[in-house]
Amino acid sequence: MPDIRVVLPSVLQPLAGGHSVLISDADGPVTVGSLLDSVTGEYPVLARRLRDETGALRRYVNVYVNGDEVRRLRGLETEVAAGQEVLVIQSVAGG
Repeated sequence: MPDIRVVLPSVLQPLAGGHSVLISDADGPVTVGSLLDSVTGEYPVLARRLRDETGALRRYVNVYVNGDEVRRLRGLETEVAAGQEVLVIQSVAGG
């Protein structure tokens, strides 16, 4: 079955059991929101780090589908097809 790969930065890998890539089965296109629900199901701390209480992406989390930042597309409603890669980037704030 085709799958979608979600690539995590090293700072988030400990929250995903040490995995750098989480894989979800894809039977047709899925949304970024449902994909994140699927891959973070076993990792509730990771889920809370990516999304706030309302389910929106946190300000400092950027998600890319095929190199395009999802906030510039359809946000969590952006479709992802089997074989595509989703990249999660956590911004680092400094001061």
